[in-house]
Amino acid sequence: MNTKIAIIGLGYVGLPLAMLFASKDYPVIGIDIDQSKVEKIKSGKSYLSDLSDQEVEAFMKTGRVDVTSDFSRAKEAEAILLCVPTPLREHKYPDLSYLQTAISTLLPHLQKGQLLVLESSTFPGTTEEVMLEMVEKAGFAVGEDLFIGYSPERIDPGNHMYTLGQIPKVVSGVTDKCLKKVTSIYGAAFETLVPVSSPKVAEMTKILENAQRLINISFMNEMAQICHGLDIDIWEVIQAASTKPYGFTPYYPGPGIGGHCIPVDPLYLKWKANNANMPTAFIDLAKDVNDAQPRYIMKRIEELIGEPAEEKSVLLIGMTYKRDVNDIRESMSVPVMEHVIGKGYQADYYDPYVEEIEINQQMYQSIALEQKVIESYNCVVILTDHSQIDYTALKAHAKLILDTRNRISDHSKNVIRL
Repeated sequence: MNTKIAIIGLGYVGLPLAMLFASKDYPVIGIDIDQSKVEKIKSGKSYLSDLSDQEVEAFMKTGRVDVTSDFSRAKEAEAILLCVPTPLREHKYPDLSYLQTAISTLLPHLQKGQLLVLESSTFPGTTEEVMLEMVEKAGFAVGEDLFIGYSPERIDPGNHMYTLGQIPKVVSGVTDKCLKKVTSIYGAAFETLVPVSSPKVAEMTKILENAQRLINISFMNEMAQICHGLDIDIWEVIQAASTKPYGFTPYYPGPGIGGHCIPVDPLYLKWKANNANMPTAFIDLAKDVNDAQPRYIMKRIEELIGEPAEEKSVLLIGMTYKRDVNDIRESMSVPVMEHVIGKGYQADYYDPYVEEIEINQQMYQSIALEQKVIESYNCVVILTDHSQIDYTALKAHAKLILDTRNRISDHSKNVIRL
């Protein structure tokens, strides 16, 4: 019988990971403190936009899966994979409380010989400075009677080009024996493993991946502003530059970078580096540019329809942080809507994935995207370009569209690109 896997945290990382291992004939125990998630999974219902009810139902019908809120069940597993949130605190410092609570809750149930792997994005040193220390204080000899590793999640919600198992998996261990255990477990589920020399290298790998995207997309947003000021089409410039067969990688502007990874992970490194008296100039600048992008979108709206007045209205298309997901964490559509309302315009939104949202302590519902509705707004702003939206109808009926995603690429008179 294959090794039993326990997965702690059944969110956008943990649930797909549990399904992957189950598909490889591994018995899986899924553990989450949110009882509503547990009940939904048991009844074959998905709460993730990437997974259908049918997929979750098939997952449960394998007979290899048990889902619970009982952390003591982790003692039954040979490997425990931690997929818990690692958000930022109010002042943009790392919040490891979810991780620390999960480990503290697991400690009484850990068994000799078990493998404990962290998947959550975090600053370099977390595995050895937090996990290792907590486990050793509990009396375990890491590398001998308990094994610890780090393997950063690389899931990309909404990306259907790769299955989870096809994405190369970076793996690391606190000791050589730990790495062997990690490699043995993940090698059965992932097509390609990328072993590295230490958890710090693996932790830094994930941050480097996302810091690069934050910096490059923020740079392109700044270029878009400059091009607009010089009456140059940034999209045509990018298209032309992309014909160079070497040395240029296209990145694209938009309303700002959102989500739980790209705008967040680099700030883990900033905190760690700044505490060691090392500057993070590029990360700081990229963050400033990204934070300012919603204000720039607001400025463009004002340029197009004039000063706010009670009778002027704006319809925002897409509130999630990226296309075809239901996640609004760190979404820049939210501050854009806050600015629009704060300026005095009437504002509504449409998003097929977000039924309602709270803005400035007031609840708003997604409107019906019908012809008369579209025609009634002074300006329609495309912030998140969900695939299921009828952009032909939007273009046909809107008085004016500010397209921050270049979704409507033809040069219609009523479509203004970022």
